[in-house]
Amino acid sequence: MTKTKQQTTPYYQPQNNEVELFEHAYNNQLPMLIKGPTGCGKTRFIQHMAAQLKRPLYTVACHDDLTAADLVGRHLIGDGETYWQDGPLTKAVREGAICYLDEVVEARKDTTVVLHPLSDDRRILPIERTGELLSAPPEFMLVVSYNPGYQNLLKGMKPSTRQRFVSTRFDYPDVQTETTIVTREAGIDEQLATQLIELAHALRVLKDHDLEESASTRLLVYAATLIKSGFNPVDACRAAIIEPLSDDEETVEALMEVVRAKIGE
Repeated sequence: MTKTKQQTTPYYQPQNNEVELFEHAYNNQLPMLIKGPTGCGKTRFIQHMAAQLKRPLYTVACHDDLTAADLVGRHLIGDGETYWQDGPLTKAVREGAICYLDEVVEARKDTTVVLHPLSDDRRILPIERTGELLSAPPEFMLVVSYNPGYQNLLKGMKPSTRQRFVSTRFDYPDVQTETTIVTREAGIDEQLATQLIELAHALRVLKDHDLEESASTRLLVYAATLIKSGFNPVDACRAAIIEPLSDDEETVEALMEVVRAKIGE
């Protein structure tokens, strides 16, 4: 769990009307669900919006072992006595912060029970261990995300949970937007950014055939950063884009042929 309160607004390049949608959801105390592939800007968007709205942000990277107690809190023992420690969700409710649960479907199923009363018109958080019933202030907002293309049937979000959220779908940006993002984030020239984006589009065509995930905008920024610092462009693409996409040596070598065709030796 991380808590951030940015002094400056992180850079974010809008793709559609997601900024306006988020603002309307926040102003009307509606929870929000963001669906989209890995590395397409979901987390950066939330950071940007929290800074824009001047609200603290609690970010939780969900995983298989994450329980409701990890979100709400638990009793701990220290100095010979037992005391209660709030979890990130409880802290966010108390402070009127934004709580962002990244890849929420990775968490254990008991977390759903905690989220339901916060994501409907009740906007309450029952804390059974302490007997408290917290009412979320107007400034509190619950935001969750997941990658629907990566999830199987066992890890999809239940319709009864999905329908509690205002939802929007992210994808990788269009060519012009992605060029702007990579140029700005890595501080490279537009020509190199264009080459990297052409490479990404060539790799994304292969996603449904040989790869579980596509080359993300995040990976393009990593590659651009290495190249700007003086690292060999082809080697940078291998380290920052190709190797993260696959562990299979034959697949990696096949993808490197695409790199050499687009980036050159």
